[in-house]
Amino acid sequence: MEKTFQFVTALLAGAVQFLYGDWTILLTILLVLAILDFISGMAAGFVEGNLKSKVGMIGIARKVFIFVMVAVAHLIDLLLIESGLETKALVMTMVIVFYAVNEILSITENAGRIGLPVPEQIKSAIVVLKGKDDRK
Repeated sequence: MEKTFQFVTALLAGAVQFLYGDWTILLTILLVLAILDFISGMAAGFVEGNLKSKVGMIGIARKVFIFVMVAVAHLIDLLLIESGLETKALVMTMVIVFYAVNEILSITENAGRIGLPVPEQIKSAIVVLKGKDDRK
């Protein structure tokens, strides 16, 4: 049983290494934001009285697919490197930042749905991350 566990662990570690390259702080940030968004979405659904398992399963599927897209971006980077272009995880970094900003926006929206006031510093940071100022 112990050998099987070690084999499965090594197999999963190899798959993660292939799909994402070296695990970076950006991947950790995206993972934490995805978990926080899921939790805040569940809390907002609970407060609003419309917490449903189907919606939760769709949310989990979306979070998994975010990491599928990050893996695809990493594979694109590998293709570009193999074709002679030195990208240094450029595509993957852009995809991670895109999804991280979306997760931050969603967490902020969920805080509003729960009835929590959102600090001005977070609103300002979101404006910077989005690259435009929609506020008056």
